[in-house]
Amino acid sequence: MAGAARDHYGDRLSPEQMEVFIRDFSAYRLDEVLHDWKPYAEVVHNALLRTCKRNSLPFDPAVAAEIYTRVPSWGPNPDVPAGLARVAEEFPLVALTNAMNDQIPHNIAKLGAPIAHVLTAESAGAYKPHMRAFEYMFDTLNCGPEDVLHVSSSFRYDLMTAHDLGIANKVWVNRGHEPANPYYGYTEIADISGLPGVLGL
Repeated sequence: MAGAARDHYGDRLSPEQMEVFIRDFSAYRLDEVLHDWKPYAEVVHNALLRTCKRNSLPFDPAVAAEIYTRVPSWGPNPDVPAGLARVAEEFPLVALTNAMNDQIPHNIAKLGAPIAHVLTAESAGAYKPHMRAFEYMFDTLNCGPEDVLHVSSSFRYDLMTAHDLGIANKVWVNRGHEPANPYYGYTEIADISGLPGVLGL
């Protein structure tokens, strides 16, 4: 999302202003998913509209639509495929995503590891960090909080809710976009290459 924002607005903003714009765009996307479920195209549209208003820029709905169409083309961080592939040799992997059903197959195919279950916000009728998204996972897998290891780079979208629902086994991937918060009880790794070691592999 940050790269897409830079492509469309980088020539109109100073580097400092661009960083503020990106921060605001991220915050408004989070705020949008905290409401009742709606298609992700609307999440992007509304978040970009609000971001442009806050930063005194004209809003073009076509830009929001173009940013949304990029989502299926995005791949994982470079460390992800090898780390997930090693874990998948011993444990079934579950993707609990904030995606639409027609978006996510393209992204999952780029992970380079077999994903046993792909769960979407569209199917759950809720985006993370809503508890309802996690409860959909438990119901679909016929499991409870004690049965999963939840791995995420985000407290706000994932680990705080995982904590509140009683998921004791959590891994935080510290990619530098959120500060550490030890209250939530997790094992910290720098990237997914460290995940096999957490699991003793």
